[in-house]
Amino acid sequence: MKKLKVYCLLFFGMLCVPNIAVAQNEPTNDVVTIDDGFEDLFYDAIQQRSIENYDKAITALEKGKVIQPENPVIYFELGKNYFAQKKYKEAYENFEKVTKMDPKNRWAWVGMYDVCYETKDYNKAIPIVEKLVTFKEDYKEDLTSLYMNTQQFDKALDLINELNAKFGKSDKRELYKADILKDSKYQSAEKFNLLDQIKKFPKEESNYIALIYMYSQSNQEEKALEIAQKLEKEIPTSDWAQVSLFKFHLNNNDGDNAVKAMNIVFPSKKIDSKIKHRMLNEFLIFTKNNPKYEADLDKAISYFDNDKEVRVAKEIGKFYYSKANWPKAVKYLEMHLKNADDDIEIQLILMQAYTENQQFDALSKKADNLTQLFPTQPQFYYYAGLANNQLKAYKKATTYLESGLDFIIDDQALEINFNIQLGEAYNGLGDNTKKEKYFTKANELIKKQKK
Repeated sequence: MKKLKVYCLLFFGMLCVPNIAVAQNEPTNDVVTIDDGFEDLFYDAIQQRSIENYDKAITALEKGKVIQPENPVIYFELGKNYFAQKKYKEAYENFEKVTKMDPKNRWAWVGMYDVCYETKDYNKAIPIVEKLVTFKEDYKEDLTSLYMNTQQFDKALDLINELNAKFGKSDKRELYKADILKDSKYQSAEKFNLLDQIKKFPKEESNYIALIYMYSQSNQEEKALEIAQKLEKEIPTSDWAQVSLFKFHLNNNDGDNAVKAMNIVFPSKKIDSKIKHRMLNEFLIFTKNNPKYEADLDKAISYFDNDKEVRVAKEIGKFYYSKANWPKAVKYLEMHLKNADDDIEIQLILMQAYTENQQFDALSKKADNLTQLFPTQPQFYYYAGLANNQLKAYKKATTYLESGLDFIIDDQALEINFNIQLGEAYNGLGDNTKKEKYFTKANELIKKQKK
């Protein structure tokens, strides 16, 4: 919680007075000239405070209090000196005495608030700030923070909405509001508030967005759709309306309109990338059951080409791979690797997808290229050998496999596969001795693995 600040010049020095948004001179409390020594004591106290001799200032003020015990300026100055010394109890008592003598003295109320703020006694500060609001409405910002600090969220929410309506939203208030609305018991009141704001200000997009989000979070999809449709009607150019309409169209199996909504949202700079990713995932699942929209999926992916956080084509390729849809897995993994050929994880997944899809020509070319780019990666030699065995290029297969065998380190499963492929290669070449050698080695490793 922060307080508003201003600086006021009082006689001999600069006097810091918190919480006032607009500069205003502190009342000087003119001292009536009476030849009783009071004036000299008062000005001596002011001078001593200006050079931070607070004890001497207090001494002078106490002497002055004996002469004029009903003069509120004495207690006000005592409050400031005690406050400067961090003697908060004494400071509060003197400021409070001023408010009892002169309830309209705003500066004394400010002094009491300063003490509460410094001592973090926020509950005690609230009635003081409520009084300050009657002097200056700007103190409602402080009051909002006090309500938040004392967990009076219903009062805080009402005040936030009042200030938002009157002065416009602020980042601080919006953060407060988001914290409050995490508790579902306040959401109902906020929904009514947003509906009221939409009625009063139909062209203010943010109110629709907030309400759509709240309805979606509480699984009130029909109401979210209703608000989205209102938003589209009032602000036809709103990208946010299409986010909710997209979901509605998918639920109704209306792929054409879902695509239209998606193609408005994805190029938009207003919509958060997380929302776009969620929409793409939903459209991916829809496309799986409605393959005629695959071309639209490809177009949608192109919107994410420069997305460094999520490699969309990669994730879609892995999705289809997990579903054993090898042709589509190949398609999207290849799409990803056009701009990421150093992604070894995906290179390996793609080669396995080639294998499952029996694309041995493509596997042979891919593996050969990768053995040159990554000459110490044994997996690439394995796939090169496997592909050439399937293509009956047995001699070429043995070359890859025997070269790659030297790079295997602590990977028994891979070593077994190498020996099996070498056995297959030498079987194809008619070399029974080497065929038996490698098949025997593979069997020994399998038995050892089972132990």
